[in-house]
Amino acid sequence: MSDRGREEEGALKFEIEKLAGLRELGLETCCWLELFLVLCGLAAGLRSPGKAFSYKMIEDELALFDKSINEFWNKFKSTLSDTSCQMMGLRDTYKDSIKALTEKLSVKLKEEERMVEMFLEYQNQICRRNKLIQEKKDNLLRLIAEIKDKNEKLEVLTANIQDLKEEYARKKETISAANKANEEKLKRLQKSADLYKDRLGLEIRKIYGDKLQFIFTNIDPKHPENPFMFSLHLNEAREYEVSDSAPHLECLAEFQEKVRKTNNFSAFLANVRKAFTAMVYN
Repeated sequence: MSDRGREEEGALKFEIEKLAGLRELGLETCCWLELFLVLCGLAAGLRSPGKAFSYKMIEDELALFDKSINEFWNKFKSTLSDTSCQMMGLRDTYKDSIKALTEKLSVKLKEEERMVEMFLEYQNQICRRNKLIQEKKDNLLRLIAEIKDKNEKLEVLTANIQDLKEEYARKKETISAANKANEEKLKRLQKSADLYKDRLGLEIRKIYGDKLQFIFTNIDPKHPENPFMFSLHLNEAREYEVSDSAPHLECLAEFQEKVRKTNNFSAFLANVRKAFTAMVYN
């Protein structure tokens, strides 16, 4: 092979290496493969002396092809540069968007956390208030029960007081009637006492224990001033009760029963005087 042939073969290898570089840059395999086959065909033509193409035509074709390759390469690098710039811009925009979204989400998350804290605090306040309300309700129910119980006791006490008032009124009326009867009896007794004192030498005195002491004189002819006495009072049954006779009369109990039945006090006094007189003469 001549020196010129070797130069042409070296130029062909250079072009093939450029095509291989296009593959590394991402050019489709079918494109650079077709170019490679064309170059291989040209090389084969150079080595075949029987071909009709001249060296000048091959050189022109190679120059034209080299120009096309260079234009394609420049256009491809420009496209890659623009795409890279666009990708960088999109990346920055994406980062800015992510940052802004992250900040918004952080603010939103803090707001939601604050809302949750406020809700929990409000819920706790509601629980405390419900507890206080329940305690007040229980206290109110207890007070109502106590008031109801006291009202019932008050009603019972009021009824008892009313019964006591009625009983007191009855007893007062009874006592008033008894006092009135006693006053009438005392008047009769006083009248009888005055009569007996003048005619029979009888004196009536009021002594301890709401008792009346009856004293007779002018019974013993030898000693007309000697006293003969007994005591009398009304018991709880409002009946005559005789005691403390001096000198003692055995028949005094009989006279007491008789006056209780007949209520004839004048006859009772006359019988007692007769008993004392009989004692003197016996």
